[in-house]
Amino acid sequence: MTRTLVGWHVELEFAEEGDRTKAAALVRLADGTELRAHGYSTRHHADRPQLRVGEEVAGARALNELAMQLLTKAHGELREGSRPTDYAIS
Repeated sequence: MTRTLVGWHVELEFAEEGDRTKAAALVRLADGTELRAHGYSTRHHADRPQLRVGEEVAGARALNELAMQLLTKAHGELREGSRPTDYAIS
């Protein structure tokens, strides 16, 4: 049986201005860390307005940025844990 060990809270908010859609993403981790990212999409003037498509593209870009931040955080934590310990020479 699989158990949930921890949960993350993820929020996405969208704003549209003209042909541009902005996504703001936030993830709250179990250690109290909050990571934030933004993503944007711009509709070509010849395309018909499709709000959902702009949200999906902008949201995907914001989530991709969050993913990169999480990977960077994890990499840093792994590197900190693998540093050689300094011992005093006696």
